[in-house]
Amino acid sequence: MLRGRERQEEQERQTLAPYAQKSSDSTGRQHREPLHPFRTEYQRDRARIIHSRAFRRLEYKTQVFLNGTGDHLRTRLTHTIEVASICRSVARSLGLNEDLAEAIALAHDLGHAPFGHSGEETLNDLMRAHGGFEHNGQSLRIVELIEQKYPHFAGLNLSREVIEGLRKHDRFYESSEGGTLPSPSLEAQLANLADEITYYSHDLDDGLESGLIQPEQLDDLEVWRVNAEAVRHHFPDLSGQRFRGYVIRCLIDRQVEDLLQTSAAAIDAAGVDSADEVRRHSDSLVRYSPDLLRGNRALRRFLYQNLYYHPAVAGANQRACALLREVFEAYLREPDRLGHRTAARIEQEGLERTVADYLSGMTDRYLMEEHARLFGEKTLSE
Repeated sequence: MLRGRERQEEQERQTLAPYAQKSSDSTGRQHREPLHPFRTEYQRDRARIIHSRAFRRLEYKTQVFLNGTGDHLRTRLTHTIEVASICRSVARSLGLNEDLAEAIALAHDLGHAPFGHSGEETLNDLMRAHGGFEHNGQSLRIVELIEQKYPHFAGLNLSREVIEGLRKHDRFYESSEGGTLPSPSLEAQLANLADEITYYSHDLDDGLESGLIQPEQLDDLEVWRVNAEAVRHHFPDLSGQRFRGYVIRCLIDRQVEDLLQTSAAAIDAAGVDSADEVRRHSDSLVRYSPDLLRGNRALRRFLYQNLYYHPAVAGANQRACALLREVFEAYLREPDRLGHRTAARIEQEGLERTVADYLSGMTDRYLMEEHARLFGEKTLSE
């Protein structure tokens, strides 16, 4: 028997928690479209994101290490898939809408510039006098304006609930009834913390894999030490990569379990009975325990001190960002190099913003190729 959209929506109403965002309660899209006979609104959003050009380009964008420097090191795409995986697992256990949480996770990094956070900082510096650059805001520009896949509107025309989830640094969120509300949906809150769990744990994993971080450096980190001691106790013969990998696995498992237990207790204590009540609640209800929050903050400080600013990482990123800066300035001098379709947006968006949009969409590899085309061959080792 075919399970059409209406039957799937009815199943959501029967099985999801009362505080979950139901597909049938979506407030719609900026541009009205007919409902799909076999897919819910958030399933359509997920498909639109996965089939976008911006999503495909994530495969060749830096997470921490420049793309192509190691076969097993994460890219922006593998990070995104890992975030989506955690979102689905936690959403299922909390009775939330898995499709919505996953869609937000899949779109959350679409706006990242080439060369990771260093590239973002460089573009922000170049755009300081023109509104700045920030990857969350750029993700919104991509799904609302830059992607061109439909004949009647720009962007992907995602549901308002996915757009809400991408505005994760907003202080207030738009209400469907007008005015503003202090919180987004639980699915949006979940996507935000799943992102943190993933990049803390997996950046640490990549740092160990690359050899830039040594296990003995981690002895003072509670989030590592507790899991390492448990692994040694249960598997005393494990060593090397297998030991490190299993500790990372246990670290993630512990974080997810803590998130589930703490969030379930917070949701219960808040007494919320609908997605709208969640939005009216002043505090985030998807959260870590205080102990784990302190442990994660310590891990974050460690990663900045020992990985993100490590000379082997920062040096290569700085050289790459010098190429980005030179290409940006070349486009300002000769905007015709942007191509007709991109240059057509200059009148409405302004030259600097159009150039930033174009550069932020580039993969690491394409930006280096474009620099070579404009200036001649130059490697990151020069």
